[in-house]
Amino acid sequence: MKLFKKISREQFWDYLILTARFVLAWFFLYYGQGKLTGGQFGLTEEELLTPIKDLSLFKLGWYLFDFQPFKAFIGVSQIICAILLLWNRTVILGAFLYFPIALNILIIDLTIMPIGLKVGFAFRLSFYLLLNILILWHYREKLLIMWKAAWEGVSTKFKYPVWVYLTLPVAGVFLSI
Repeated sequence: MKLFKKISREQFWDYLILTARFVLAWFFLYYGQGKLTGGQFGLTEEELLTPIKDLSLFKLGWYLFDFQPFKAFIGVSQIICAILLLWNRTVILGAFLYFPIALNILIIDLTIMPIGLKVGFAFRLSFYLLLNILILWHYREKLLIMWKAAWEGVSTKFKYPVWVYLTLPVAGVFLSI
């Protein structure tokens, strides 16, 4: 009896994508719940007593990120994204949602983290963004359908003369008021 049967290249690729989805979901679930339960952000009592000029940019960032509703919004967003990545029907939506959140975290980390932490986090988050790209690449046929639906044949319901389009800035000002 063979313990392992030979798997096709397509099966291997599909399993790799499934694993990538799990890794990204786990990462976001872990950090999202950390934000909701107080395990991430904030300063110690000693750091709170330190003059602001003596705190590192990293500590200042963690102090500011600890405020609500910012912390809860990011935590809930990460958890929603993780759940979307786990289900087949919502994986594409989860992968699209993953980009702005992870890219924002990467930029913040590159901006405020001390150099010792920065390199590791930059490598890891960049790798996770690459995994996300692979997920989208795996579902590219579905993405092409979505792209065509979004861009082909999209127009206003009615045809308007050119002068109507020229009045849009004025109408926009009134709508803004």
